[in-house]
Amino acid sequence: MSPGAWLQLRVQRLLGTPSGVTPAPKGADSTPGKSAVVASSLPRTLALPPRPLRKPLLNLQSIVDPKVSEVEGGRRAESFSSWYAGIPQNQKEEIWMLMSEYFGPDVREVSGARQAYEEALGTAEEGTAEIRLRRSLISPRTRLLQRFAAYAGGMRFLVDLRSQILPHLKTNKRLVALDAELEQLFSTWFDVAFLELRRLSWDSPASLVEKLIQYEAVHDIRSWGDLKNRLDSDRRCYGFFHPSLPNEPLIFVEVALLNEIADSITPLLDESAAAQDIKKSTVAIFYSISNTQTGLKGVSFGDSLIKRVVQVLRDEFPKLRTFATLSPIPGFRPWASKNMEDLISKLDEKEQLILAKALGKDKPRAQDFLPLCDEALSWDEKSPLRHFLTRCAATYLGATKSGSGPADAVARFHLTNGARIERVNWGADPSGKGMRQSYGLMVNYLYDLKRLDKYRTALNEGAIPSSPGVGELILTSKK
Repeated sequence: MSPGAWLQLRVQRLLGTPSGVTPAPKGADSTPGKSAVVASSLPRTLALPPRPLRKPLLNLQSIVDPKVSEVEGGRRAESFSSWYAGIPQNQKEEIWMLMSEYFGPDVREVSGARQAYEEALGTAEEGTAEIRLRRSLISPRTRLLQRFAAYAGGMRFLVDLRSQILPHLKTNKRLVALDAELEQLFSTWFDVAFLELRRLSWDSPASLVEKLIQYEAVHDIRSWGDLKNRLDSDRRCYGFFHPSLPNEPLIFVEVALLNEIADSITPLLDESAAAQDIKKSTVAIFYSISNTQTGLKGVSFGDSLIKRVVQVLRDEFPKLRTFATLSPIPGFRPWASKNMEDLISKLDEKEQLILAKALGKDKPRAQDFLPLCDEALSWDEKSPLRHFLTRCAATYLGATKSGSGPADAVARFHLTNGARIERVNWGADPSGKGMRQSYGLMVNYLYDLKRLDKYRTALNEGAIPSSPGVGELILTSKK
């Protein structure tokens, strides 16, 4: 399809008009390959009329032109990205459509290569046919994106491009191909083999330390004093870096060196607390893991980061024996609100009577229990309300699934990496965010280095690995 024909088709789709297109007025340019759509027939909401849209399309084609070198293609891509940075959002969206729809694979070539491969199966020509099929699937879009990655700053452009596209995928399925192509390329370009693990400390460049404040996603950094505490002598912070984004941590993890598994975030964030004697530390607590680049969504390197950090810590501190997290439970509160009646029904008759008495009711009901949970931090250790809510959290973490994996996103991350649910901690995060997410509850995930594969296998077979203590708390249906 020629650029002009494609532009005409795009305008028809955007307008929602039938195939007939308003003819050009008498005397208008009728050169073959140019759009016949009249500007006056276009809605005001259309980002670019056909004629202005044609120029960026031709510029994109020039970037991917097989007759130009990689260097020249990269230079043209850099020039295009500079122009792109200055255009309004609605025009950017049209550029995404150009990149997504016009640079796809040749359907006829793919179909022919696939047929040839199927016919060659089991013959001496199978390998050659497979190579042809693989090459047919390398679209002009792939080569286009590769040329954007060829110039200094190009990787930053592509990562930002995908972060801009992601929010539009639900409403514009025609961008899915471009998004999938970017994710696939990023999975190769950002493979852990190409990443550098660096320690971030108070002595790191200020511009880099500031990134921790900007990107911290679990526990907001409130001040420079807070940040300094997280980089103190008994703390460690490590991040993965890529050569094309040298001053941007892709993901970073904050670690506290302790003598026991932490059951509350408050002491860890206490700026006035004395530093631990790290020579005696036996426990490493991962209390914050933050991804920094929205555009790299779906590209997984958290698993490798934890394993690399564990190895570095073991080399530096031979006495470390226990590696665990202190993690939020972000999905618990909304899940509990939807499932509270069912959770109550899992209690036996005696347990329901105890809960009803604590509520001051004849029968325990979700509508009576849930409003009180906002005051959960005031419940004492022996409170039946506290015990029940803890059991609800254990049930959410250890027995609730979304698809084939754990329902909670943080649980899914750690458990697929080979950890197990070790302990549910009451009142571990009394902050407003902690209450909004999980009524202040947090959880420890234990990384038992000798049993990572065992727990991962169990998870793949449908069981959620949990400690005996957590298992005892899980609510089950009464028969």
